[in-house]
Amino acid sequence: MPLDARIDAWARLALAQVAPAAVAVLLREFGSPERIFQLSRAQIVAATSVETAARIQTPVEGAVLDGTRRWLEEDGNELIAWDDADYPRALLEVGEAPAVLFFVGRRELLNQPSLAIVGSRNATPQGMENARAFASALSHAGLTIVSGLALGIDGAAHRGALEGPGSTIACIGTGPDRVYPASHRDLAHAIAAAGAIVSEFPPGTPPLRHNFPRRNRLISALARGVLVVEATLASGSLITARLAGEQGREVFAIPGSIHSPFSKGCHRLIRDGAKLVETAQDVLDELAVQGLRPAPAVATSGTPIVESHRAIVTALGGDPCDLDTLIGRTQLSAEALAAALVELEIEGHIAALPGGRWQRVA
Repeated sequence: MPLDARIDAWARLALAQVAPAAVAVLLREFGSPERIFQLSRAQIVAATSVETAARIQTPVEGAVLDGTRRWLEEDGNELIAWDDADYPRALLEVGEAPAVLFFVGRRELLNQPSLAIVGSRNATPQGMENARAFASALSHAGLTIVSGLALGIDGAAHRGALEGPGSTIACIGTGPDRVYPASHRDLAHAIAAAGAIVSEFPPGTPPLRHNFPRRNRLISALARGVLVVEATLASGSLITARLAGEQGREVFAIPGSIHSPFSKGCHRLIRDGAKLVETAQDVLDELAVQGLRPAPAVATSGTPIVESHRAIVTALGGDPCDLDTLIGRTQLSAEALAAALVELEIEGHIAALPGGRWQRVA
């Protein structure tokens, strides 16, 4: 984007890490980000604090400022600030909105009706498929899917959302020039091309642990609600769900097996008042957003289950199951059952889990 005096001043405020509340006071008092850098120390202190004056008047390290300016000058890279007409209204509604967002992608998505989908990084195959299927159906209905580009549920949700016109927004906990995890580089490029990537952290910011909880509040704030697909009791997804509740957003959860640790977080949310959902249409009915289309039926894919294997899939049921239990249920030999399980896995009907267990994949 063209790097004019206004954009440069906003970038310098972001690099100086001036608190949004202080920026708001200075803008009300003096009118523009450019004017803030023309103020005397006494003027800044009188309006805000000594700390804010120090942050504004301490020169940003040259290499950092130059790197940010170079990033902004590259095609497709943008800075969106409070005084932009398309700054996300949803962030302004909940307070503590970052004064500056570093952005790549389709700006119109920032103010489209959206739903956040989050969950475990170490998701089960069924959880991954649920995330992809829900995101795809909701994207086809017209919702933009927001998530955090993490492994597991986040990545599956982004991929599913890219299948529909609603597309997806990735809120990341690094600078906009970093992809974390690195294995999601291709996914990040696809999102930048067809969706949007948003960060409140300047270019060059590495994946620092304390930045990801800050990222989570943006995920929940941007959306009308948060859907948790799979989560353990220690999952960061529960933090995102809590933030959503505090921000006045809807919280949804998909129930699962009582034997799976990945269901326990969702079950706790449901006990605490989250909406239990079984289909994408359940989410749309609760949100009641005007102009959305009904969620399409989830299409099944893969090879049909052959008759000789159908009894094995039926015996597997809805919960993870080990080989010995399946032998008892099917009365097959270990060798015959192991061979059939491999064939079913190749065909995409079941998935192997840690600990020698198997799970049916819808």
